[in-house]
Formats: sequence, structure tokens, C-alpha cells
Amino acid sequence: MAVKKTALGLVCMAAAIWISACRPSSPSAQQNDDSNGRGGLSDKALLDTVQRSTIGYFWDFAHPVSGMTPERTATPDTVTTGGTGFGISCLVVGVQRGWLNRDSVIQRLLKMTAFLDSVPRFHGAWAHWMNGATGAACHFSPKDDGGDLVETSFLINGLLVAQQYFNGGNAPETLLRKRIQHLWETVEWDWYTRNHSGKLYWHWSPRYGWAMNMPIQGFNECLITYILALSSPTHPIPPEVYRNTWTGGPHFRNGNNYIGYTLKIGFPYGGPLFFSHYSFLGLDPRQMQDQYVNYWQHNVRHTLINRAYCIVQAPAGYRYSEQVWGLTASDQPQGYSAHAPDNDNGTITPTAALSAFPYTPYYSMQALRYFYNGLGDRLWGAYGFYDAFNLKDSWFSDQYLAIDEGTIPVMIENYRSGLIWRLFMQRPDIRQGLQRAGIGSPSYPTGFYLAVPERQCGCLELMRHPDLGRYRLAYYVREGDTPVSLYLRGKTGSNRITLAEGKTGSGAREIVFGDSLTPGIYTALLESAGRVRDSLRLVLH
Repeated sequence: MAVKKTALGLVCMAAAIWISACRPSSPSAQQNDDSNGRGGLSDKALLDTVQRSTIGYFWDFAHPVSGMTPERTATPDTVTTGGTGFGISCLVVGVQRGWLNRDSVIQRLLKMTAFLDSVPRFHGAWAHWMNGATGAACHFSPKDDGGDLVETSFLINGLLVAQQYFNGGNAPETLLRKRIQHLWETVEWDWYTRNHSGKLYWHWSPRYGWAMNMPIQGFNECLITYILALSSPTHPIPPEVYRNTWTGGPHFRNGNNYIGYTLKIGFPYGGPLFFSHYSFLGLDPRQMQDQYVNYWQHNVRHTLINRAYCIVQAPAGYRYSEQVWGLTASDQPQGYSAHAPDNDNGTITPTAALSAFPYTPYYSMQALRYFYNGLGDRLWGAYGFYDAFNLKDSWFSDQYLAIDEGTIPVMIENYRSGLIWRLFMQRPDIRQGLQRAGIGSPSYPTGFYLAVPERQCGCLELMRHPDLGRYRLAYYVREGDTPVSLYLRGKTGSNRITLAEGKTGSGAREIVFGDSLTPGIYTALLESAGRVRDSLRLVLH
């Protein structure tokens, strides 16, 4: 996280353990057959390989006592609260894709939830790190030995996804849902307002109290903390706390232009890319708009700024390119730090570009192919991509970090199928929390509502969806029961290719097209009531 991660040198030291050899349906145990060598994987097979290998970290490397996820490979007995939450959503993806056995995952989650209910809690919140065998809180920083509400929210997010997904009527799944509900209801979100001070605070320690004095102020990775705190069925915070601390905080409103993209909220350049990942593993930004911003468009612009900086503004010696981009928080040659365009030392973290797949699929695939094919075994290991690399310093990490690994399979899945977004956003409690925050469903003018063109070419670059083999294009119709025509014109403007035509209801739509369409430059036009309402330049790859 932006404020705290510089303290990562302080960890719980314990004897190394070897993870149990009993690994049913380990997603990393089998190699994908759709390959003619490292460079021969199709887009679909490559995404399968990355997701499946990365999920293996959360399945194979789980702590044998607690079932929770170690913070990193170098400290296997120190488990992480937030990284475990990310990992729970990864396990759901593994089951959905058929890489993990459903019953085995249920048993793992039953072990985990029993452990979480038995360990010390601090007004319902868990510590940032714990000993995986005893549950004792580990010091994340000198005074951080108690409850961490932000890490707790990442964990609860994953648990609620699992509660939604494992909806069977058998005894194990029923018990799991009951346990998750109990854990959810016993987090005292309102207590972390520090005696109803009007602000929400990150930490509390029974030894140091509120000494860390950190209100959770936005915009950063903590939006999910507020949505859960507003959604709680038992300990909700008042909406004015959200307004006082989050939208009223020092880093919420922006309005500046960075490399051709205007950001309405957030840090300069948008901050590290995990700001648009952590909260949006479950929250679907396509469905979120308030008086300040459309969250989808913000996250896409944030990603494009990060990429554009790497390509056009970073020092040439960093050796960034269209294939080498992505600044977030990770290991680096000198330890651990958050990286962003205004705090950059040449360190690239694969999770940055890969977890941006929903926002920039073509650009993320460019990076993925270079990471996998171009950097080879220096960056790829048993559980997918190692944490980070720095070409300037000829440095490659040999570590896996749960918080960086965990967003990759989930966000790739959200791009491919929308699974985790769909599970989380269909919950009535979450919808209520969003409403209390003043976040509702966007209403757009008729047009290509999700498109944020790349600043240099003024175009939207599309690749064929790996599972469909065709292009996808989203559009919005404001007026109901109105004849609509969606069509393409080629580069010369002479040919018209109709994609959709006829009356349609109002709302968001998606067209899948291009079975035999030649890649190239096209213009998409959306016509309604006899006139062109929007046009979009497309580059089809």
C-alpha cells in the first residue's frame, strides 16, 4: 500500500517450513499443451498458463496449519491478511476454470475460516501479518501490531466472493457460507472511526492505541474499505465519515492533465497502478459513477498515463518500451517501494500491466508476450512471473509476493469473463454500500461509453478476445425504442460493414464481431434517429 509498504523490512522471522506435498489438482502441476515452444502459445493458452501457474502459489504454497497465504516465498511462516483475500478469489477462478477441485477448495476454505475465527482480532479486524501456525500478530512496522482495517477489507472482499460462489446446498458449502457471514458481521468497522471522530482510521493496536494516526484518505487503494464499511450488516459507518475522510481528503480531487489524459481524482499521474487494482478485484468500475468521476474511465486513464510515461517520458537508460511498462509497488534492487511516474527508478512489476487487462487488453498482451517470450526464465518460474525486474540494473527478483501475484489471475478473469465482478456486485449488501457512498450506475449519452482512445493515435486498439476469437466493442444507447445502426467504415471510407441494426432498449450493449474481418484501421459509427451520434477510430489487430 502506498503509505505503509516502505516498512517491508520488518517481518516475523520463523523457521522455514515445507508446504504439504498433498496437492490435489494443483493448477501449476500440468503444462498447457497448446504450445510450439515458449513463443508458440495462442493468446488463450498464454492467459490460461499465466492464470493457472499464478493460482498455484495460493494452492501449493498455502500454510499447512492455517491454509492462509505466505506474504512471500522467503518467509513461508508469515501469512498475509490482504494477500490471502486476493488468493481466495484466485481459488474461485481456479475452480471455475476447472484447474482446482471444488470440494478440495471448500475444505481449504473451511480450514482457513476456522483459523481466522480463532486468532486474535482487534475489534474484529485482523493484523496485517500473522504467524501462520499460531495466529500471533507480526509487526508490519514498529507500532503496527494490531488491527489493520485495510488489509481486513481485502480479506473480507475475497471471503464474500467465495460466499457468493460456493452456493451449493450440501453441508460443507452451507457451513462455509455460515462461517464467512459470521466473520463479516464481527468486523467492527464503526469502531475504527475512533470514538466517532468523523474519520475512519487504518490501524489500532492494544499496545499503542491510535499512535499511527492514519486516517484512510483517498484516492488510493482503499475504496473497498469504505464500501465494505458502508455495507456492513452489523457495524456500518455513517456516510458522512466517507465524505469527511475519503472524498474530503487531501489526495482525492485532481483535475490536472498528464501526458494527454485528464484525471479528475487521485494522486499526480494517478499513483502506482495497484490503486486501480486492489479495490477493483470485486468492485466493477464499469458500473460505478458519482458526482466526481466515472471510475472505469478513471482507471483506464490511470493505466494509459502509466504506460505513456514509460514510453515517452522515462529516462532512456531504463529501457522501457511498448512491451516494457507498468509501475506499481514491488521489490526493487534496494528493497521494496511503491513506484509511479513521479517515483521511478527503472523497476517494472509484471502485475502492473497484467492486472490492467480489463482496461488495456491489447497493451497488456503486448507486455505479457515480452515478459513471457523475451525475458524467459529470468522472469518466469513455477508460479508464474517473479515479482519484478530492473533492466537498467540487470536485476531480476527471485521472489513471489502474494499481494502482487493475487491480482493477476483475478483481473485477467475479469477481462475474460467478468466472473469476480459479477459475483461481488450482485450482492445486495454491496449495492447498498455503494448507494450510501453516492456511487451509482452511470448513464451515458449514446456512444462508445467504455472507450478511452490512446492519446497519440487517437484510436482504440483492439485484439480478438482470446476465448471468443472475435472483437468486442461496448456501446451505450440513451434513448429507448429507437432505431440504432452500428457499422464500420474502412480506411478509405468507401465500404460499410454493418454490425448491428434495429430497435433496441436503452442501456449498455456489447457487439461481438469480426469472424472474417481483415485486421487494420476502421472507423466505428453509431447512428441513432437518423444521425451519427458517436464515432471511434479502431485499430483491429
